[in-house]
Amino acid sequence: MSTDSDDPAAGGGVAAGVADPATDVGLSKLVPALVERLPRLLGEVRELLTEEWPDYARFLADEQDEVAVAAEAFMHWLVEIAEQGLTQPAEDAGPEAGAQVALFEEIGRIQWREGRDLTTLLSAYQVGARVAWHHVSSTALEIAVAPEALAALAEAVFVFIDQLSSASARGFVLEQSEAAVTRERLRDELVDLLLSDRSDSAAVRAAAGRVGWPLPRDVAVILIDPENLVGQSVLSRLDSSCLLIRRRALIGAIVPDPVRPGRRQRLATALRGAGAVIGHPVPLEHLPSSVRIAEVAATLQRSGVLEEDPVFVAEHLDAIIVHRDPRLLTALREQALAPLAGLSATVNQRLTDTLASWLRHLGDRQAIAADLHIHPQTVRYRMGQLHDLFGAALDDPSARAKLTLALAWCPVIPSGAAPETPARHQPPTQAAGSAGVAGGGQVGTWRR
Repeated sequence: MSTDSDDPAAGGGVAAGVADPATDVGLSKLVPALVERLPRLLGEVRELLTEEWPDYARFLADEQDEVAVAAEAFMHWLVEIAEQGLTQPAEDAGPEAGAQVALFEEIGRIQWREGRDLTTLLSAYQVGARVAWHHVSSTALEIAVAPEALAALAEAVFVFIDQLSSASARGFVLEQSEAAVTRERLRDELVDLLLSDRSDSAAVRAAAGRVGWPLPRDVAVILIDPENLVGQSVLSRLDSSCLLIRRRALIGAIVPDPVRPGRRQRLATALRGAGAVIGHPVPLEHLPSSVRIAEVAATLQRSGVLEEDPVFVAEHLDAIIVHRDPRLLTALREQALAPLAGLSATVNQRLTDTLASWLRHLGDRQAIAADLHIHPQTVRYRMGQLHDLFGAALDDPSARAKLTLALAWCPVIPSGAAPETPARHQPPTQAAGSAGVAGGGQVGTWRR
């Protein structure tokens, strides 16, 4: 191509003493020529997409007018970038492809909403880029575009494809992120319904349907100490079938079908060290009351009454019942132990311990002596004192039941020892359970 010619198409020409790159290298004729070839270019792209990406091919066919407008805008943008690329790197030349970028960002969003993989979309872009470059380069050669302009065009094509790919990837990630936020919001709404006494089954079913949560037959709640980092880490690793509870004073999760084989052991292992309480399994409609019971268990765990790690509420319902209302328990003890009220503190404690042991051991003098580390004759003497104080009440099953409930969690202090802080609750043994039935409702044992 002659550089002395004044013909713009030949790549030369000077206007007003200033070189015009589009005139010098022949780019001014490129857009009209490419627009004429658009139907063939788009047809080839559609054919190449048909086999592996038929959905994209159908889109090009159904939206051919809109696609043609976008493609023509791409041609103008391409030439503009190529012109500027003659004096600076193409990746630094000109603005992003404006409306095209917004369009392809939306395409990325649609890709996520329809459950498709991003890589298939980007692969389709590469197919389109190859076809586009084939037509751009052949057209440029036909109209004698200068070599340096051809190189600028090549760089501009791939900069453009990179921008559109980035736009679609950004749209895909944004939609994914927004969908995740929406999904978590809907799951939080479901949790609020499940924990609310005002919820009805229809509302729960609708909320569960919105997040794709199959309604289980039974559920249990997990509560953790909000300041326990181990517990927070465990919650973050629970599978999606578990609904997280994220309230200011209540952190945990709702676990579906907690009695399925192996789940208890997995929870016990995963939650060790997390300061966790696992509520007893209940139907969905009973979950609010189950949570309140679990909260009592959590309080007892923090105060040291329940020392297991984690605490399974179902194994400590007796302790929870007794300690659920400390004021009520105090009132019961004051009433049931009124005959001891006038005694000195030391004698009161000694007889209280003896009476509690007598109830636990069904009156077995040897067992009581071993329990309290005293001589059997001492047991006999103290029981004589208790019969004098309580009279026929010790032979009345209902009175024994009240005394058992009042004393089951009292500390057992051996004779001669100073009173200590109540020891922590231990699960009742089979023997203790039998004693409870015979004694009118024994519900637990204590140790030092």
